[in-house]
Amino acid sequence: MGYWWGGSTSTAIPPTSASVQQTLVFADEKERFDPTQFQDCIIQGLTETGTDLEAVAKFLDASGAKLDYRRYAETLFDILVAGGMLAPGGTLADDMTRTDVCVFAAQEDLETMQAFAQVFNKLIRRYKYLEKGFEDEVKKLLLFLKGFSESERNKLAMLTGILLANGTLNASILNSLYNENLVKEGVSAAFAVKLFKSWINEKDINAVAVSLRKVNMDNRLMELFPANKQSVEHFSKYFTEAGLKELSEYVRNQQTIGARKELQKELQEQMSRGDPFKDIILYVKEEMKKNNISEQTVIAIIWSSVMSTVEWNKKEELVAEQAIKHLKQYSPLLAAFTTQGQSELTLLLKIQEYCYDNIHFMKAFQKIVVLFYKAEVLSEEPILKWYKDAHLAKGKSVFLEQMKKFVEWLKNAEEESESEAEEGD
Repeated sequence: MGYWWGGSTSTAIPPTSASVQQTLVFADEKERFDPTQFQDCIIQGLTETGTDLEAVAKFLDASGAKLDYRRYAETLFDILVAGGMLAPGGTLADDMTRTDVCVFAAQEDLETMQAFAQVFNKLIRRYKYLEKGFEDEVKKLLLFLKGFSESERNKLAMLTGILLANGTLNASILNSLYNENLVKEGVSAAFAVKLFKSWINEKDINAVAVSLRKVNMDNRLMELFPANKQSVEHFSKYFTEAGLKELSEYVRNQQTIGARKELQKELQEQMSRGDPFKDIILYVKEEMKKNNISEQTVIAIIWSSVMSTVEWNKKEELVAEQAIKHLKQYSPLLAAFTTQGQSELTLLLKIQEYCYDNIHFMKAFQKIVVLFYKAEVLSEEPILKWYKDAHLAKGKSVFLEQMKKFVEWLKNAEEESESEAEEGD
């Protein structure tokens, strides 16, 4: 079926209404370059389409050929979100024409916001040059949050989460939420709850994490709270109670990862300065307590730090002797953090991995383990467990062969000890 456009038949997009088409076709140059006239054209068209968002999307698609979206992107998005042009602070001017066909006048539910997200997606796919303008608009709207009602903020949060999930928006827009006044009054945190709920609903926490990491936002989420409340405990309690346990756990993990990196960096500096072991041990234990880091994690960090402080000999026949001398020096430090069997096993696995990954150390594995046994860094039970079934596949045959005689000796010593104990009874 064709539509009558000035005397010729066309199969173009059907007119939304005669009055809207007339507005578009006969808009003069003044209307094309005047925000008020532009606003009137858009609002009249939206009023004609009503709340049918499919019709709204078609109207916006057609209007872009007639009106200057590039110049008036901010006005266009103000109307679609708030119903009219926004004054500084986020209020609508009383004397301005407005429309109820907008996000703020819509129902406050996820399904409606998903439908509005489709309108924005279609518009920006059709007119790619609007991407930057839309991003700037959302950043501005977030700074205006205090000027909106709670319901308006909730709708904007849901919409933003959906648009972040489908890639229409970049996570860098969240920088606006770190505005001091918004944070101080709790607006940022409350907005973030709704935003992350809709984002995670569309994707999952792993996808959210990837997006945050890309813009270096993964370690900044605690800044949604004032400085005196920027703790993992407060963040976790707030977002868990709001039904976002997965976000709480993500932030906790991020904090732990950051604390581990900081711990390793500081450890290496302390070792290079030659700080006394008692001072290093005290520092590490304080960090463990403060950041809830397990002993297994710490022993892996210490091993890595100890092994990175030396320029190792490239000759296989000399590196074993160099390693024994170096590790003997650091045995008291390692022993302070192998008070649990699981920590000892973790250390054994780290030694195995290191010796496999650094080929000059392949023949040094058994000598290192024996040294640590004599220095009481490792005990017989974890060594026997490692040998029996807890070893890695890396270099397995080589290392098990190296350890065979020592393990036999350990077993015999254990049997003799048990025998003596029975005789004593």
